[in-house]
Amino acid sequence: MWGPSHFCLIMCLWACLDALPVAVDKTKVSPPVEDVEPPESVDTGLHYDRYLREVIDFLEKDPHFREKLHNTDMEDIKQGKLAKELDFVSHHVRTKLDELKRQEVNRLRTLIKVKQDMNGEKGMTVDHKALLKQFEHLNHMNPYTFEVEDLDRLIKSATNDLENFDKERHEDFKKYEMTKEHERKEHLKTLDEEARQKEEEHYEEMKKKHADHPKINHPGSQDQLKEVWEDADGLDPNEFDPKTFFNLHDTNGDGYFDEQELEALFTKELEKVYDPTHEEDDMMEMEEERLRMREHVMNEVDTNRDRLVSRDEFITATNRKEFLEPDGWETLEQNPMYTEEELREFEQHLALEEQDLNLRSNELLKQREELERQQEQLNAQKMELQQAVEHMERLKTQKTESPVQDNVPFAAEMLPGDSQPLSHGHQQDLPAHS
Repeated sequence: MWGPSHFCLIMCLWACLDALPVAVDKTKVSPPVEDVEPPESVDTGLHYDRYLREVIDFLEKDPHFREKLHNTDMEDIKQGKLAKELDFVSHHVRTKLDELKRQEVNRLRTLIKVKQDMNGEKGMTVDHKALLKQFEHLNHMNPYTFEVEDLDRLIKSATNDLENFDKERHEDFKKYEMTKEHERKEHLKTLDEEARQKEEEHYEEMKKKHADHPKINHPGSQDQLKEVWEDADGLDPNEFDPKTFFNLHDTNGDGYFDEQELEALFTKELEKVYDPTHEEDDMMEMEEERLRMREHVMNEVDTNRDRLVSRDEFITATNRKEFLEPDGWETLEQNPMYTEEELREFEQHLALEEQDLNLRSNELLKQREELERQQEQLNAQKMELQQAVEHMERLKTQKTESPVQDNVPFAAEMLPGDSQPLSHGHQQDLPAHS
């Protein structure tokens, strides 16, 4: 089972290496519980996450591939040199990789077919370039066998996508913030002058309440870590020891701080600013703040840029001046996510989207009205056809009854006062009138 640090391909490969033994101060740390299951893998957020995990799982089982991994430099892995070792893995592993690739290709084809059908139903044009991007992590021209090119693409795609993952999250948050401000301004337009003034006053009051919080320690600094040491670990801040701290918070014991383990260290600082029970505090902003803190520490401490903080990197960082005498940390309210110009551009884009949506809505309304008119015509034609059928049925019925009516005697052949007609012989004996 992969630990949280193995959430991307490069990290998964390096995690195969045996972790260095950990020296723990037994006078301060409780003895570890034996036979503890490692935590489950954290989803990478990539659309091919499951395929990525399964490929790595089977490659790690091959002795030759695992041995080469121990002797391959990180940069060489990123450049795809390790992918060439695929030619030497066992037949069983290659067969399983072929099967995994076929399953992934079928999954993507089904996904794209559904997207095309949905776009077609909505009258939207299909973005073929975006659809093909779904296949960048494998060679879809050969959908049957897993080759060196497939592993090379998988490594490079995972590396690139994960490096851009945080950037996309920042962009999503910026849109969230601009949408929130846009909706607030649009709401104000619906109010009268008095209500609008009260709403503005309430908004400013909430901003001041949110900004009124204790000092935020610089993420990853001695002051920040000492607070965790004291409040979360229950230890004397005067006895702070970086090695023991690292061992305490390396929750899966693999010798690295992954992104999730780092982010957990900032909870105490975030609680100074954000409270889910307070109206003025937005939990979406709290998660963005956590992301900013983690990125900052990674940039300062993760010297080999493998998205992990090793024990050595951590200890080295604690000896720097920035760790002992850090600058202050500016929170989100001190660093707005967007400018006024960006907000105007965003609102203009929303206006264009709304205009386009209205046009499409009008077109759909016209199409609906036309369909209703055609349906009325069909109903009228159906009624006319039904009436014609009924008329034909009546004519047919009358035609079958006419021979019976021909055998009925005329009234002149009946005697007055007699209900029975005279026989043919009696008709001849009657005297003629003069």
